[in-house]
Amino acid sequence: MAEPSGKAERKIKSMALKVKAQEKLQKIGTHAGKYRYIMMPELYTSLSQDKVIKEAALRSGVSKGIMQACWDAAGEVIKAWATEGHSVALPGLGTMRFGLRAKSVEKVDEVKAGLITSRRIIFTPAVELKDELAGTAIQITCYDRDGKEVKRVTSTDSGDIEDPENTQPSNGGGNQGGGGYQSSDDPGEGD
Repeated sequence: MAEPSGKAERKIKSMALKVKAQEKLQKIGTHAGKYRYIMMPELYTSLSQDKVIKEAALRSGVSKGIMQACWDAAGEVIKAWATEGHSVALPGLGTMRFGLRAKSVEKVDEVKAGLITSRRIIFTPAVELKDELAGTAIQITCYDRDGKEVKRVTSTDSGDIEDPENTQPSNGGGNQGGGGYQSSDDPGEGD
């Protein structure tokens, strides 16, 4: 007997997140005037709604048409409830709610809708989603100031952060037992 959709054991583990470390001249702050490696995520292309629906249909065992109808209905419910001021649960992802930014005023008679500077959607990820992200491997590609690739680093740990400015390892030892970060064997690395 097949397990109900959504309850099946997750068998697909996400791949590594890609990060770029680019050597850039710092213009402000404590390192102003010095070149430092700045890390930023390398974003992939945006997945189309059609691709997401096809994959969800495949994983759940329902037809693409049924998945499309469910997707559309869920979207309408989320939009309606969020714009009525509810915090709306997004199964497996977290919650979203309406938020705003506004100027403050001193007197109550100065309060008006024109003080609102932006309306926002606030997303709060579920603990499971944050845990999944924390446990995902990281691949860092380092580029010098001329754009030349100089090093690759892959995390091989469970998400612990390595602090190069702190000489005492947080796990009580060096890079033993697969923890920490491991660099590739590119010539010219080290030193």
